Amino acid sequence: MGFKEALNSLLGTTTLPGASLEKLFSISAASITMQAELDLKPSSSAGVCFKPIESQQYEAARKDIEELLTYSNKETGSTFRLETDEFRFIWVILKDPDFDDLVAGVHLVSQTFIEKGFGAYLLCAIFRFGNGQPVYWVYNFKQGLYYPFIPAPGKTRDSATEFRIRSLLERELPIEKDVGLWYPLWGIPL
Repeated sequence: MGFKEALNSLLGTTTLPGASLEKLFSISAASITMQAELDLKPSSSAGVCFKPIESQQYEAARKDIEELLTYSNKETGSTFRLETDEFRFIWVILKDPDFDDLVAGVHLVSQTFIEKGFGAYLLCAIFRFGNGQPVYWVYNFKQGLYYPFIPAPGKTRDSATEFRIRSLLERELPIEKDVGLWYPLWGIPL
């Protein structure tokens, strides 16, 4: 651990290695390509998943996020809910018919977590697309990269379609090249 990382750790601030939250916004342009080329429409919901945190500081951060989302939602018409999945991971689920507002909401939640010193707890953001079978784009906060996830029956995945979609969008999205890091996410609450 370097001096800067040690200092950040002592002061309670964290950064995400290699991640730039501005990369989140690249999904907006990619959504246009997915609609035009693959007839994959963006869903009206998106989510941010993070590890459970046991501290009073987290409760303050959660309250800040809820207040920010409530205020933001008055302007955008978005709604949100907090949900805990079967693995005890916490999800902030946002709903809005305007995809750009969803992306902005995901950015707002993520930025707030980072500013409150909980960036290391952020796992991923999920954007759902489809016209029947769900197609998820997963943004891995630790890597600052996207990857596709297409669940299939029996807790399998449609890898062939994932690779096809990746090849279509690799110029528009920062995509994880190491497919070993394309983790399946079962039970996404979107």
